[in-house]
Amino acid sequence: MRNIALSVATMAVLLVLSVGAFVLWFIGRAEQADLEARTHRLRERFRLDDSIGIVVSQQQIRRAEQGDVAAQTALGYAYSVGEGVLQNHAEAARWYRLAAEQGHDIAQFNLGVMYQEGQGVVADDAEAVRWYRLAAEQGYASAQFNLALQYYNGRGVVADDAEAVRWYRIAAEQGHAGAQWNLGAMYEDGRGVVADDTEAVRWYRLAAEQGNAAAQVSLGIMYSNGRGVVEDDTEAARWTRLAAEQGDVGAQFNLGNMYSNGEGVLADRVMAHMWYNLAGVQWSGARQFRERLESGMTPKDIRRAMDLARRCMDSGYRECGR
Repeated sequence: MRNIALSVATMAVLLVLSVGAFVLWFIGRAEQADLEARTHRLRERFRLDDSIGIVVSQQQIRRAEQGDVAAQTALGYAYSVGEGVLQNHAEAARWYRLAAEQGHDIAQFNLGVMYQEGQGVVADDAEAVRWYRLAAEQGYASAQFNLALQYYNGRGVVADDAEAVRWYRIAAEQGHAGAQWNLGAMYEDGRGVVADDTEAVRWYRLAAEQGNAAAQVSLGIMYSNGRGVVEDDTEAARWTRLAAEQGDVGAQFNLGNMYSNGEGVLADRVMAHMWYNLAGVQWSGARQFRERLESGMTPKDIRRAMDLARRCMDSGYRECGR
């Protein structure tokens, strides 16, 4: 039996595996979207223009006090993370607000995040939406992405899939990988748009080619099941491996299945054990598949698989082969 992937509003991946093994690997689509947003915000929310340093100096403080938006945003960043000053989220929010009220898009976005996370201000999704929208309307892709997510989840606004799709698309067309992946998911699930696997694949590929692990997993599943593309287990394994080597637990588990069943790769119990073992670090459910596999392995092969998993981890997933 070939791997089968079902997409519904609350389930991202459901795999039915061959050789008598049956497992459910499911991650809520909305939950994944939330995770992507949080991860993205942690990476992007304090992004400053290249010309702005984060070293706090008296000159920078004077510039901020005189109304320089770049200096105000940089000072907000410094207080956010405790760079050169004691960490103080309330002060961070104050400086972000001063720049945001002058129309600085990054400061508007950062202030929106502060409201969403309740850092330095009382948590308020409606205020988060207000500031995201101001930055989004200036073309700031990260704000467009977060605004889409608010519409998707109905936080601070009435839930509206069509509006979520609109903002995802605007950000995606600017090359925002998270938005591209989420837009692909909307096409796969038929939320806010007519379901279209070919369009889903197109957006997954754009995000996957930028290194987005979630999109690489999704693209691998589409190849495995021939949805939107010609079925191709080798391509499925290639994209799954790229995500697995970024530490994506779902990809690691799926790649273990591929090696166990010889789908897209040569069947190899040592490699299957290695990937199950790696996935098991983050998800205990993978361990039962590793243990089941061990019943048909020699002690030498098990030790070899354990050594390979250790080497893979120690190398930061750069050396994950035999």
